[in-house]
Amino acid sequence: MTVASDEFIRRFLLHVLPGGFHRIRYYRFLGNRYRAQKLACCRDLLGMPVAEPSDSRRAKDYRDRYEDVTGNSLRQCPACRQGQMIIIETFDGVTGRPPYQDTS
Repeated sequence: MTVASDEFIRRFLLHVLPGGFHRIRYYRFLGNRYRAQKLACCRDLLGMPVAEPSDSRRAKDYRDRYEDVTGNSLRQCPACRQGQMIIIETFDGVTGRPPYQDTS
């Protein structure tokens, strides 16, 4: 079927999620239950080489990977670029709604 460009874009944008939404539904070979086995079968059918798990890639901290990709260190002070950033305290996020108090 041939459609005009504005109609194609309109139809395409019907499938784009609004900001703040996350796509959570996976099916067929991306379904959670047999994902590893089905992806291995897909790779085999496509003739792709078996991926070797890299221990050095998993051993790196996210700060080291960020520095490798961007060249900026998350360990340095962003203001002066001289001092080392250290964790003083970690705050837990809000775990849920506050308890409901019936005032009637």
